[in-house]
Amino acid sequence: ISFNSVESCLSSLKNCQSYINTGMDIATHIAFDLVESFNDAEDVNSMETDMLEYAAMDRQLNHYMRAVEETVNQIKREKPENIPDLKYFVKEKFTALESKNSDSDLEKNEKYIYFKDQLKEMRKQCKYFLKQKRYNNNEAIEQIDEDIAVTQSQMNFICPITQMEMKKPVRNKVCGHTYEEDAILKIIQTRKQQKKEVRCPKIGCSHANVKESDLVPDEALKRAIDSQKKQ
Repeated sequence: ISFNSVESCLSSLKNCQSYINTGMDIATHIAFDLVESFNDAEDVNSMETDMLEYAAMDRQLNHYMRAVEETVNQIKREKPENIPDLKYFVKEKFTALESKNSDSDLEKNEKYIYFKDQLKEMRKQCKYFLKQKRYNNNEAIEQIDEDIAVTQSQMNFICPITQMEMKKPVRNKVCGHTYEEDAILKIIQTRKQQKKEVRCPKIGCSHANVKESDLVPDEALKRAIDSQKKQ
């Protein structure tokens, strides 16, 4: 049995998955823009709803591709004399996978987690800059909220590697520290050639195995840096 057409269809489905990822990236950046321009929370929440819908589409697509792949592998193993009903077997496996769905699964989507994390940082930073602006305009501020003070202390724009202000900050998902993208990637590549692990360059951090796959763009921090420059 030839599976060339099936494999071609799977390739097309994977392209569809890239469109979903692009949609999630766009929704994330729109949410950041809304927070940055102090729009209503309702508008931002609508972006979170969109993210969950994208996550649901991504999960459904993953289940369907997995059902197809498992069906093909099963037939290749069993080598039946007659061509089986592929559509039936795929549907059966797909239904079984979908029956295990839960809302909590969607919140484990990697891009959704990134969205929530960065949105939280954006809100903190925008709140801080709003307070700072009012302060600069000589408005009375008796006390800065504790969360704002924490945000200010965390707002370190200097890369621990280059000791210069970051232009493209990336965050380590494991330890939470940020670095200039080019600088940390160069270290990872060099240590990889030496077959050695990379310790987090942040002083005091115990994380001893920094990987490229653990790094994500820190859009919230980048916007904070850009905003500070404008001010």
